Amino acid sequence: MVRKTRKIKDKWKEKKWITVLAPDSFNNIPVAYIPITNDKVAIERVIEVTLFDILKGDPSQHQYKLFFKIDKVTGEKATTIFKRYEYAKEFLRSLIRRGSSRINFIIDVKTKDGHIFRIKILILSHRELNTSRKRALRLEAKKQIEKIVPHMTIDEFTQAACYGKINSDIMAAIKKIIHVRHVGLEKVKLLRTSEEAISLLQA
Repeated sequence: MVRKTRKIKDKWKEKKWITVLAPDSFNNIPVAYIPITNDKVAIERVIEVTLFDILKGDPSQHQYKLFFKIDKVTGEKATTIFKRYEYAKEFLRSLIRRGSSRINFIIDVKTKDGHIFRIKILILSHRELNTSRKRALRLEAKKQIEKIVPHMTIDEFTQAACYGKINSDIMAAIKKIIHVRHVGLEKVKLLRTSEEAISLLQA
């Protein structure tokens, strides 16, 4: 009796390769080339890159990680939306020093086009600070965020956050209180898009 031999499917041949594009705020540059089984499965897949992958500039930009979520696949291209930005763990560890104060706080803000973000601010001093100084720095940084972000679109905000413009604005403001060693947005996360907010209101 002759046994029938089963054909082994080559799963890789069945996959389709697509080019993943960065969001509009990063000029839709290609950031990844990935295999997918079908367009539907690819939706909401998260792609991790570094700021260096976007700007191709200073190697130190590898210290900043960005996460984009695929929202649409058309043909062999996928568009994305901004999901998250954060310091690489190794970079964060290198910033922490003994004999100085670390000031962290989290704030939720809404852009003028209705997108809600959660921002984690990091301030590092040159020396240990007392409670009142820490509180003053925290309040001033919070004031600057609430002053700047509500007047920005999502594209303007993600550029300002990832390219260091917001850091510079906060640093300039808190210098009036005390000179510090580092000011940065340790993490920026998209909590809700304007479309999701509208859906919740209509539910």
